[in-house]
Amino acid sequence: MADNRDIDHHSGVETTGHEWDGLKELNNPLPRWWVLVFWATIIWSVAYWVVYPSWPMLPGADRSADYVKGIWGVSERAQAMAGVAADKAAQSKFTDQIAKMSLKEINASPELLKFSAVAGRMAFLNNCAGCHGSGAQGGPGYANLNDDNWLWGGTLDEIQQTILYGIRNGADQARGGGSTAGMPERASVLKPDQINDVAEYVLSLSKKSADAAASARGKALFSGDGGCTACHGDDGKGNKDLGSANLTTGIFQWGGAKADIVKTIAEGRAGVMPAWAGKLEPTAVKELAVYIHSLGGGK
Repeated sequence: MADNRDIDHHSGVETTGHEWDGLKELNNPLPRWWVLVFWATIIWSVAYWVVYPSWPMLPGADRSADYVKGIWGVSERAQAMAGVAADKAAQSKFTDQIAKMSLKEINASPELLKFSAVAGRMAFLNNCAGCHGSGAQGGPGYANLNDDNWLWGGTLDEIQQTILYGIRNGADQARGGGSTAGMPERASVLKPDQINDVAEYVLSLSKKSADAAASARGKALFSGDGGCTACHGDDGKGNKDLGSANLTTGIFQWGGAKADIVKTIAEGRAGVMPAWAGKLEPTAVKELAVYIHSLGGGK
């Protein structure tokens, strides 16, 4: 019988019989080991589909999609939730006590204080650092929680109250009594040069004024047409019930430069903080309050 195979004379390999512009396609079969591995992977994949979760399924009548669970029913989510449950069970030694005890009692217990400081920092980083910074250093419009300058009070109970209900967010229990109004603007009451004088007086309260004459004029406006004493008091030391700043500390949430103070007086300020009651567990709120109080600025 005649051999009709076409052998490439350069390589000595049989061709497929296809030729393009003088170029012949060689018939080089895949190595046997590669073919065996290829089929083994197919067999392995079928076995995997049977044992482990794999194929997604079309949404049912309720429009929720599902997937083939596999005979072993492995679920990374279930494993993660089991780990969370185990961690909570291990922590319950502390959290059960924290749930029952007052903040003062927690703060007086070295063991609970240490646990709350660690757990509170985690809660802070997850929920509060976006505004107050990872180090609680704050920024323009956001309180620095490391100092001892508390607009609404720095005791454990006062800090907890602020965390629970927030500030000027419209809730009845929020700091500000349900109002969203903060410091009013005074540009409609005072002229620019008068605002400048009041700013100079405010600087003088922390011994930072460089213009005694302007400061003297500003003092009269501060207690007169400026209407500042109603909130900040005659001595400028503020009122935590109103959230008004103590101007004698030299610490200014919106910036302490002369231009910053002028802007604050002219345009007013209204910082807002969300309420965390209902968003965080009660024990987490306590841990957060203890942590913030421990930063060095608590009273």
